[in-house]
Formats: sequence, structure tokens, C-alpha cells
Amino acid sequence: MPSLLSNRLAKRVLRPAFSLVEQRLERATNALQADLDALHHEVADLRRQSYGLALLLDHAGRDDHRMPTATLLDTLVREVVTVTGASAEHARRDLTVAYRTVVALEALGVGRMPGSASDVCGKLAAVPLLTPPNGEVLEIGTGHGLLAAALLRMLHRAGTEARLTVVDPLEGGGEPLVREDVVRANLALCGNRQGTEARILRGTSGDPEVRGTVSDRGYGVVVVAGDPSAQTALADLEWAEELAADGAVIVLDGHGDIARPGVREALAKGLANGSRLRLLGQIGATAFLRASRI
Repeated sequence: MPSLLSNRLAKRVLRPAFSLVEQRLERATNALQADLDALHHEVADLRRQSYGLALLLDHAGRDDHRMPTATLLDTLVREVVTVTGASAEHARRDLTVAYRTVVALEALGVGRMPGSASDVCGKLAAVPLLTPPNGEVLEIGTGHGLLAAALLRMLHRAGTEARLTVVDPLEGGGEPLVREDVVRANLALCGNRQGTEARILRGTSGDPEVRGTVSDRGYGVVVVAGDPSAQTALADLEWAEELAADGAVIVLDGHGDIARPGVREALAKGLANGSRLRLLGQIGATAFLRASRI
């Protein structure tokens, strides 16, 4: 039986229907092509934007990238709330400000802030929220000094006029080299005289002269970020305990970092020996402690 579509009469009768179908297909195809063209342009724009953003925030020249996800920020908010007792709204706001500070100072400074975005932003947000008892800040191990500059800015924003003392051998390798002139240039980025007037002592917690100079005051904040070996980390932590004012905040860098197991070992030993330090919790890979009365 011959096909219906090969019949001339059938073709003549069905031609209007065919034309209508063809018109509708053409309109649909044109609309789809327009959507595809628009999508192509949007993807091209996103690629251009992401390339520029990556130049600013990727891991080049850092320990890690500075592109947090919404999930990462939510986790940080929960950790900051647990450690500090602040509201979730307050913690999120301060973490956002801390992140902006990190991006700005790393873009302007020489070198980098050591650690992941979680570690860096967690420190900067939590310390002011823990309301240190005074503005004396001791940093044992400063690297390029950018974290200290950021911490001074965050404390100043919270109403604390901080005074910084830095203890570091200033012999770090890498690119750029850790030198006093680099540290001072970065501290100047904090935007107030506390950065330029910082007291920088070249040495370690084992140097008698350094210990004598640093022990002239009680510190409201002590950041322990020196050699991560168990022996040195324990010595630094015990020194921090001696120097801490009543109610001081102790920040122990690397406590949750599997690449630095000596730090966790040092804290466990330190707390087992009748320490006046009380563990508040951990944010990222950083432990936070509070010093009780002597």
C-alpha cells in the first residue's frame, strides 16, 4: 500500500499543517539558539571574572587559597560561637570583616599570612570577641607580620588600643625572606601607630635576654605560632602561661593540623601539669585558651 505522504491529494490537504509545524519548530529553534547564545556570553563573562578573582585570591604565594565557600563560613560561625559565646549574627559579621581584612592586607603586604582561610579568619574574629583583659599582645613567631597587623586592626575595630610585642628569630626562608624590615613594613599596614611602634625582639623563648625583656608586663593576648615541634611548642606554651595576665586569651596555632602533631602533644602535656590555662575550644586548626588567676 503506497504511503499516505506520497499521495498528491494528501500532500495538498496536509500542507497547511506541515507549514504550521515547521513555523513552530523554527520559532522554537530560534528561541533555543538565542538562549544558547546568551548562555555562551554569560559563561565567557564568568570565566573572565573568575580569572581575575583567582589572581587575587588563589593559593599562589600563600599556604592556601582565600576563596571560602558558604559551607565553610557556616562551619566557622558555629565554631566561633562555641568558643566565644557570641551570637551567630555577631560571629558572622566579624568573620566577614576578618576575611576582608585578610584579602586587603595580603594584597598590599609583603609575604603572606600562614594557614588556611579558616585558621586566619577564625583567629582574627575570635580574639576580639573573647574580650582580652588588656591591650598588650605578644606574638611568639610572627612570620612576615601580616597576621599581627590584621589582629591589631581587628582589636582596634573592637575598641582596644593594642600594643604589640613580637618574638621571632627572623631567619625564615622562602619567598620573600622573613626579615625585620619586611615585618615592620607589614605592621605599618595596620593603619595606626600601634603597628609602627611595635616592639620586635629577635630570638626565641629560650633566649634569656629576650625573656627578661618580654617579662616586663602581663599580656592580654598571647599568640603561640613558633616552631611546631613538641618540645619547643611546650616551652612556648609554658612561657605564654607565665606571661599571661588574668583572663588572657592564648592562641595556639596548629593544634588541629595533622602536619604538626607536636603542637597537640605539647598542649596535652601542658594541660596535664596543673596549668592555669583552660581550653575553650578549637576554630579551624587553632586552639584557644583562657588564663585563670595566678
